[in-house]
Amino acid sequence: MNLPDLKKAKERTNKEVKTYKNPMYASDKFNGKKYFLRTYGCQMNEHDGEQIEAILEHFGMTPSVEMEDADVIVLNTCAIRENAHDKVFGYLGRIKHLKKERPDVIVAIGGCMSQEEGVVQELIKKHPYINIVFGTHNIHELGQLLIEANSKKQDIEVYSMEGDIYEDIPYKRASNITAWVNIIYGCDKFCTYCIVPYTRGKERSRKLADVVKEVATLKEQGYQEVTLLGQNVNAYGHDLKDGYEFADLLEEVAKTNIPRVRFVTSHPWNFTDKMIEIIAKYPNIMPYIHLPLQSGSDRILKLMGRKYTKDEYINLFKKMKERIPNVAITTDIIVGFPGETKEDFKNTLEVVDTCKFDGAYTFIFSPREGTPASKMKDETPLEEKEERLYILNEKINNYAKESNEKLLSKTVPVLLLGVSEKDSTKLYGYTDTMKLVNVKGSPNDIGKIIPVYITEAKSFSLDGEEVKESIKN
Repeated sequence: MNLPDLKKAKERTNKEVKTYKNPMYASDKFNGKKYFLRTYGCQMNEHDGEQIEAILEHFGMTPSVEMEDADVIVLNTCAIRENAHDKVFGYLGRIKHLKKERPDVIVAIGGCMSQEEGVVQELIKKHPYINIVFGTHNIHELGQLLIEANSKKQDIEVYSMEGDIYEDIPYKRASNITAWVNIIYGCDKFCTYCIVPYTRGKERSRKLADVVKEVATLKEQGYQEVTLLGQNVNAYGHDLKDGYEFADLLEEVAKTNIPRVRFVTSHPWNFTDKMIEIIAKYPNIMPYIHLPLQSGSDRILKLMGRKYTKDEYINLFKKMKERIPNVAITTDIIVGFPGETKEDFKNTLEVVDTCKFDGAYTFIFSPREGTPASKMKDETPLEEKEERLYILNEKINNYAKESNEKLLSKTVPVLLLGVSEKDSTKLYGYTDTMKLVNVKGSPNDIGKIIPVYITEAKSFSLDGEEVKESIKN
């Protein structure tokens, strides 16, 4: 796979902030037709999907539940792990058969895979029936590309570098209760295992006023919660050189008085004391922080390019616990990184025992072709990596349950989001500390923050009952 040169990638410059305008001549050929969108990957991809849907529906199209019924098929892809690639190529096999039966169907590939130059070449070569390939940085051009693709068979357009920031691109929000708000695009950290800086480009922050305006509008529309999004939200503002940093943005967003404010994801390298102070100061900034550890071994952290040590991470963790009341902290951990020894893994377990995380996303290392880590010597058998993952997960799950059990017989605020998929007699929602709660309550309270009395604690969720009268803890 051809990735941009590392030195050149780090030197890329920011571009302009522009205002998005819908194509005014959206062809009648799309009016009344159906689209099918399949999104893979993280919250950022999901949020991109909300933009894609809005653009398609501007053309008068409606969503289709089944791919086979669609006139336009869009795959919004992920590149973070190899199996994400495999899923997309597998799905393209289904589309190939459909395209033979219905050659007029327009097929578009977007997302992070589209930013990998070698992958784009492979996509076009193996699947010549694809009409459009668009990147994460030119979603705003999808409408124009569709119009052109409707008149010619092969219209490939992709940016492999970051583009301008476009404000006012419409969204079809997946919820009318919670919303994602992008604050920074791209990443400059270049962790040796990560492909994101190559697929999403250099860090580019939105202007503080534009972010605050979006949040204020969401509050006026009745939204209860926003999550500020970025590959590394802590780096917000460093590129703008206007004196604002993430702590300032967080404070201004809190001042809109929207009931709940969250943010993901934070890099320990950039987490400042000022951020901790702001989180502790404002009750509508939720006491929940996702703080990726990745490894507890200083040697492995250095190989990963993480720029902090085990002790620095633990000290930051303890500072958060001391200064932010009731804070819950979750993390990411990779096992089986190239060269990880049993001693390195033991160090990771020691950090887990020290921090007793509220939860964690754990992974076996997945090499991404073209990244520095993919070239590192790796002699650990898969079976041993799987055993390490099992041991780690057992420990993480035990601490997660212990954390949940602390809420037993207590009343906590829960934002109700909908009816539980597993039990239609219950509603589900999240505490301020991002713990999932299944509630015996009234459907009329969906979209509200209500007090819930916790009756049962499990490893991954809590059960509770809506409080009609005040219950003393």
